Amino acid sequence: MASYSARRSLSSYLVTPAELQAALKKNPPTKISTAPRTVALCATWFLPNDGRNGLDTFREKRIPSSRFFDLDKVIDKHSPYPHMLPSASDFAKAMSGLGIRRDDTVVVYDSQELGIFSAPRVGWTLKAFGHDSVHVLNNFKLWVEEGYPTESGEFWDVDTCVYKIPEFDASMVVDFEEVKEITKDHNKEGAEGVQILDARSHGRWSGKDPEPREGLSSGHMPGSISVSVSDLLDPVKKTILPADQLRKIFESKGVDPKRPTISSCGTGVTAAVIDAALSEAGYGDEGNRRVYDGSWTEWAQRVKPSDGLIIKEE
Repeated sequence: MASYSARRSLSSYLVTPAELQAALKKNPPTKISTAPRTVALCATWFLPNDGRNGLDTFREKRIPSSRFFDLDKVIDKHSPYPHMLPSASDFAKAMSGLGIRRDDTVVVYDSQELGIFSAPRVGWTLKAFGHDSVHVLNNFKLWVEEGYPTESGEFWDVDTCVYKIPEFDASMVVDFEEVKEITKDHNKEGAEGVQILDARSHGRWSGKDPEPREGLSSGHMPGSISVSVSDLLDPVKKTILPADQLRKIFESKGVDPKRPTISSCGTGVTAAVIDAALSEAGYGDEGNRRVYDGSWTEWAQRVKPSDGLIIKEE
């Protein structure tokens, strides 16, 4: 029972550096242990126009014994759109290769530079594939500043394991066709009132700033609400803000907690930051939240100019 209670000591989805350090000390990811362990999982990823590389950043500085989840590789390789969810078998293969077992507690973390950016996407992915115990570190920037241990250089090999192919929870995802119908119904009498929250920068949402992917139009879907990732983070610490502050932000933007929400962004990565913030704030019913996996990259390539479904602010 001791190991079980230690695992469950991470009661919140977002965990502090102190909480993660305590959990790692109680249940370290050693090769010889067969008991459920706490595993730190780095999910660092940068926008394609950033110039930095997640794996290089992982080599430069990471939590000791952590593993690296490559968001550019654990994807649906048959899709023309980046970062679409992998198949259940490909997900299981990736987890097996990382030496992560179904009963491990996984704490996903981001780069020191960005604080919170892509880790919530990997946390959300694990939840979509039914991993029971998954959390997000809030955040690695604080982990470093508060003096918790780090390591660098080439990372150690892990013992692979058998990760049973999971059931995928399709209720957490929405596809292009449904989003298109929702936007067409925007402002129509009798529409179900689904809210689309967009995590891209306000400049990209408004259409005034370019997209990081060359040739892709910026702008937004009809009726969508701009909830930029930067709105949800502490400007200095880069942590997701406390629940009370998050609730005020969602209220100020007119997000109704009683209505269903769809989170979107560029390629479905930072949409999960909104999802995590809604969860932290206790804002709305978790069963009424979905992520648009293809997000703006799919949307801007698939809608026709004649559809009137890309809005630009004057």
